[in-house]
Amino acid sequence: MSRTQLDLNQSVYSELDVNTETAKEVGLTPDEYALICQKLGRTPSYTELGVYSVMWSEHCSYKNSILQLKTLPRSGGRMLVEAGEENAGLIDIGHGYAIAFKIESHNHPSAVEPFQGAATGVGGILRDIFTMGARPIAALNSLRFGELDSPRTKYLVKGVVHGIGHYGNCFGVPTVGGEVYFDHCYTDNPLVNAMAVGIVNVGETCSAISEGKGNSVMIMGSSTGRDGIHGASLLASREFDEKTEDMRPTVQVGDPFAEKLLLEATLELIKSGCVVGMQDMGAAGISCSTAEMSAKGKAGMVIDLDLVPLREQDMSAYEIMLSESQERMLVIVEQGKEHIAEEICNKWDVPISRIGEVIEDEFIHVFRHGKKVAELPAQTLVLGGDAPVYVREKTIPAYLSDSKTFPELTIKAEEHASLILALLSQSTITNKRWIFEQYDSQVRTNTVTIKGDAPILRIKEIDDFGIAVSTDCNSRYVYLDPYKGGMMAVAEAARNVACVGAEPVAITNCLNFGNPYDPEVYWQFSEAIRGMGDACRAFNTPVTGGNVSFHNESQKHAIFPTPTIGMLGLIPDLKHTVGAGFTESEAIIALLGWQEGGLEGSELLKMKTGKITGEAPAFSLDREVALQKAIIELIRSDNVLSAHDCAEGGIAIAIAESSIARGIGADLSFPFQETAEQLFGEGQNRIVISLKKEKLEAAKQIADAHGTPLQVIGATGGDHIKGTTFSIAVEDAHSAYMNSLSSLLS
Repeated sequence: MSRTQLDLNQSVYSELDVNTETAKEVGLTPDEYALICQKLGRTPSYTELGVYSVMWSEHCSYKNSILQLKTLPRSGGRMLVEAGEENAGLIDIGHGYAIAFKIESHNHPSAVEPFQGAATGVGGILRDIFTMGARPIAALNSLRFGELDSPRTKYLVKGVVHGIGHYGNCFGVPTVGGEVYFDHCYTDNPLVNAMAVGIVNVGETCSAISEGKGNSVMIMGSSTGRDGIHGASLLASREFDEKTEDMRPTVQVGDPFAEKLLLEATLELIKSGCVVGMQDMGAAGISCSTAEMSAKGKAGMVIDLDLVPLREQDMSAYEIMLSESQERMLVIVEQGKEHIAEEICNKWDVPISRIGEVIEDEFIHVFRHGKKVAELPAQTLVLGGDAPVYVREKTIPAYLSDSKTFPELTIKAEEHASLILALLSQSTITNKRWIFEQYDSQVRTNTVTIKGDAPILRIKEIDDFGIAVSTDCNSRYVYLDPYKGGMMAVAEAARNVACVGAEPVAITNCLNFGNPYDPEVYWQFSEAIRGMGDACRAFNTPVTGGNVSFHNESQKHAIFPTPTIGMLGLIPDLKHTVGAGFTESEAIIALLGWQEGGLEGSELLKMKTGKITGEAPAFSLDREVALQKAIIELIRSDNVLSAHDCAEGGIAIAIAESSIARGIGADLSFPFQETAEQLFGEGQNRIVISLKKEKLEAAKQIADAHGTPLQVIGATGGDHIKGTTFSIAVEDAHSAYMNSLSSLLS
């Protein structure tokens, strides 16, 4: 195809008549339709209307969130590209290498079709990584479901876990970590957040840009079908109702084996030097990739849809432009080097076709059967261009006045032992081996361990160098206090990588909230972002990018606000790392940090009363910064044997988990009263550590230097976990902790 074969001067042809009602049917408001007509200076064609409907959807345009997102620290530190500039964040780790990483949601598709929804979520986030030229080395996830007393929840859990495991295992990337929570609010709307991490040489990345008059626009990978039309744009822009099951055809279908071939072909193409720019065809398919690449390069494109490889030949221009078929890339290839791209793709058995060329007028000209069906100014379609941006109303939620009321709760000392066993069996706390054993965590042999508070990966390209990664958010805390909870989500993610000896350096985020048109939801959203921003500035962990997922609610349930944080930490020497479990007997057990009791928002409170009430647990950002500096120095100076964050269930559960890891008991003598509030409260800013007796004074000096308390609370050894008010056999704790999830799912 050349420009002379298609008449760029012909009028735009519309397959159907278009008016305000047509616009409503594809999710556009009357005001947005009027704005489109104004931008074009005419009535849009049906294909053009479809492109605007997906590009101006919340999922693609961030029209309701971008003003808030811009308040986050989006540059600085080790970042090589500013947030939102590329398909994934890019962090300089030294020695000429960079880490690409990102987290995104696939919540709505997973609720409709859990296996394919979760599988294609993994596939999509992996493509974001290798489209930049980075080879994926790890995957993580963050999952939220309803309570396991529901048959539908069990169906969703099994389908999502199977989908994640199937795609990751077949593709050949280790799934090394994640988190799983169970709360009633996620019954109809589970959250499936997928994160991926890759490595690339600095200066050898590929940008999502189109430029260079006459360069070829090529599509590589799988053929285009009708699966996923209006998938991300429609599914992610509405709540669930009685028609949800009818939306199953909008869910994409993935093929991990095709993606593995696409990975190898993509990386070789980038190294060959023939590629000008490249972008994954995720949400909105060809519409998104052509628009965003053209807008970034301030260039135009001529696209002939007759040249797009199709699964069904009778597809309309509207369907081709909006299809979200998986495992596809749009590639700009330098003119005269098309044969290089074709030879590489043929080697990997990856189809590639030239479907257009780059021009200078900054318009996207789209043809089907020789007729021009769209002529779109690229800048009007994209975030940062002329796409609409809204300021939404905010109101403090009414529920906050009721949630402050704390129920009467009397717990006797003789109950403590049974409560520890019961908490270890709770679905949110209990061991998730039924899930993670379905994932290959060792493929590619980069995985050092997955048994600490954060998984550790070796970077083979750099001697003794490693990274730690984590996904975290306790959404109950965010529900009770969005600002404080947003800070705590970042702090916990940072604390988890710090607990293995890694320095936190950057985050990616997946912001899961309800309807942004609800002023109470939008207040939660803005407050959580405010908290995240303050924490990121305190830890010097800028935001590299991520994803906003709104409309996570049904007719019955609005989810807790859930800003999931993906954290990256750097380990300059893998010889200086620790795990979460006690490693030897006759070691000192100590509490590093501040002990503050209180059962607000705790797992114990939920278990005993079924309620999530009170203030968010105690937390200080200044204390957290000092705590993490202290634990990192303690680990890197070989002064501690283990380190474990105090999280759900409080200090009693943290100690029990450390004992269970290797079957080593604990004889405890707390410097505080053994009340339920002290044992099971979830106050932050503390870590349980173990260390050799001869290291105690050196450890105290380091802690003192950082202004962080270090108190001895016991010693390891024996076959029981015992304090003043409780004594539990490690074997019983192990049984309660290790076997609960599989039995709950049966």
